[in-house]
Amino acid sequence: MKFGPLEFCAVILLALVLIPEAVFGIRFVIDREECFSHNVQYEGDTVHVSFVVIKVDSSWYYSQDGVDLVVKGPSGDQIHDFHDKISEKFDFVAHHKGVHRFCFSNKSPYHETIDFDVHVGHFSYYDEHAKDEHFNPLLEQISKLEEALYNIQFEQHWLEAQTERQAIINEGMSHRAVYKAFWESLALVGASVLQVYLLRRLFERKLGISRV
Repeated sequence: MKFGPLEFCAVILLALVLIPEAVFGIRFVIDREECFSHNVQYEGDTVHVSFVVIKVDSSWYYSQDGVDLVVKGPSGDQIHDFHDKISEKFDFVAHHKGVHRFCFSNKSPYHETIDFDVHVGHFSYYDEHAKDEHFNPLLEQISKLEEALYNIQFEQHWLEAQTERQAIINEGMSHRAVYKAFWESLALVGASVLQVYLLRRLFERKLGISRV
């Protein structure tokens, strides 16, 4: 079954209307540990996860230590475990439906801002009408377009977070360079003033000795 321009437009409109709300994104500040829960409604769904450490609340602190993340399933089984990550993007298949937990740990002495995103890939409308042979080709196209739109949104969010992190790092490095140049200039001026003062004292002492 082939689709013309009108049918293709209809596929896009249907995809936009029928796409379920399966995206969860949040930005938060972590001190020591923060946990989030997300309900996966169907067994076999693909869960896409990404996070980026946007910034550290210290103008002079810069480290690549990152944070830890532990992902657990509904029964408490550990699915993923990451350590000292500045950013990460991964996916997994939910073998059981139910609430999945995502726990972040911060081992640094500073607060860190994290951008966290979860996307669950599932198309319930396709499942409900899978037996209709007349709609199968159209629903297949909608399903593919849905996943493509989700992937674009997910990748865009990931890239925006990475870009923002890099901008903050560059700004911090620029500020540190300015501060360093200021203190170096101040130290140079202080050394010059001290040198002039010592030279004057030396000449005054010599003049006093020569007069005697």
